[in-house]
Amino acid sequence: MDQLTSAAPPERRPDDFDYEAALEACARGERFALKALYERESRWLLAVILRIVRDREQAEDVLQEAFMQVWQRAGSFQRELGSGRGWIYTVARHRALDEVRKVRHEVSLGDDFQAVAEAVAAPQAEDLPHDEAALAHCLAQLDDPKRQCVIDAYVEGYTHDQIAARLSKPIGTVKSWIRRGLLALKECLS
Repeated sequence: MDQLTSAAPPERRPDDFDYEAALEACARGERFALKALYERESRWLLAVILRIVRDREQAEDVLQEAFMQVWQRAGSFQRELGSGRGWIYTVARHRALDEVRKVRHEVSLGDDFQAVAEAVAAPQAEDLPHDEAALAHCLAQLDDPKRQCVIDAYVEGYTHDQIAARLSKPIGTVKSWIRRGLLALKECLS
């Protein structure tokens, strides 16, 4: 049976962690699974959230709220729709974006450019220019569908499925546009 159903979490190698089983254990109310997820991912999730909200104290609050959502909504996770780790990061990212939208009802164009620049630059952020004029120029070079998909994904926080539904396009097309758009932006900015 599943290793996470025992009374205590088993010792596991870092590359052997089963996020999906941990989420399923959370859905059954097994608190040690949430603790294991928190211990494993909290520092990385905090960094993601901090890049969005740009305030450490607020990021820590959002992190706690995100893990509460993971706990409460773990039953809605479905293995066949994606990875458990990806689902957790999506919950945290959306929680952070919701917090930013709550605090700032309107995101400025400069913030849009910064969010896209961060997405394009990761993980070598110091290697790429982040000035708004350069990014605006590079975004203008993209055709409309690619530009809109990149902004929807990395600024607005929409999932690939949501973007595909909004544009009435197949998911594979949307994923290709986002990938090609990010590659084109990275090349243009380098």
